[in-house]
Order: sequence, then structure tokens, then C-alpha cells
Amino acid sequence: MRIFVAIILAFISTAALADSTGEQMRGDRVPNATDVISGLYAFGRFQQGLLESTDLKGNAEVKNLAALRAEEAAKRDKALKEIQDAIGAEPRLSKATSAGIDLAKPDDAEGPAYVRTFYAAQIPEYESAINLLERYLRTPDNPALAAFAREHLPVLRAQLKDAERTMADK
Repeated sequence: MRIFVAIILAFISTAALADSTGEQMRGDRVPNATDVISGLYAFGRFQQGLLESTDLKGNAEVKNLAALRAEEAAKRDKALKEIQDAIGAEPRLSKATSAGIDLAKPDDAEGPAYVRTFYAAQIPEYESAINLLERYLRTPDNPALAAFAREHLPVLRAQLKDAERTMADK
């Protein structure tokens, strides 16, 4: 009888672990400071990757905006690094790199399709970063990171709107 109870308890505990893992995979769980720092570093790498991709292309508007966004990402990363050091967080860096961003074929580097592709590539990345900050701010676990998120969330929202508006105009 004890073995039977132990087996049932094992199944119940396994099911409970599976549920919590599923929540993590779906993004339903509230992100902690390390998740936010990791996600924002990944967003910064994406923005740097856009700059590197535009360096190979010819559109001046796109190059200038990519350079501006990469500079903003570097400043954001520097501020994050200070928070990271203060709380002792070790961000998890994903294996995916932004170096593989391919915006357009070289022969279309000046055309409107290239510009639309440049802006379209940014929209899901901005949405992901904004969603991450919004979820974190529901129950933040670090006051300094929460203040950082509150400060940067409106900036990211405005940049997303600009990207959407510009893409629609092109």
C-alpha cells in the first residue's frame, strides 16, 4: 500500500513540475530581474545587428537610424550593467545572434522594400521588449530595475510607434 501511495505522489509531483515548466515556456510566469536584463541585452544585440546589416547596404536613412538605435542600446546596456552588478544577476545570453539579420538583397538596398523590411524587422523585437517590461512591472523584484523599466518603457513604445508609422508610410 505504501508503494502505491508513493507512486501516486510521484505522479502528482511530476505533473506539478510539468505545469510550472509549461508556464515558463509560454511566458505566463512573471519575469524576474535576470529575465529582464537578459531580454534587454538580447534586444540590444538585435539593434546592433541591424546596424551591422545596414553597414553593408546603401540607404542613408536606414544607416542613420540604425546607428542611433545601436547607440541608445549601448547606453541602455551600460545602465543595465550597473543594475546587474548591484544585484549580482547573471544574465542568460541566448545562442541566437542578430548577426544573421538579412534585410534585403544588395541590389535593393536603396529601394522602399528595403526600408520597409528594416522597419518590419524591428516591430516584433520592440513588442517583445515592451511586453517583457510590462510583465515585469506587474510585480517587480528589484526597485532599481523597476525604475529603469518605468523610464525606458515609454521610450520603447514611442520608438515602436515611429517604426510602425514609418513602415506604413514607405
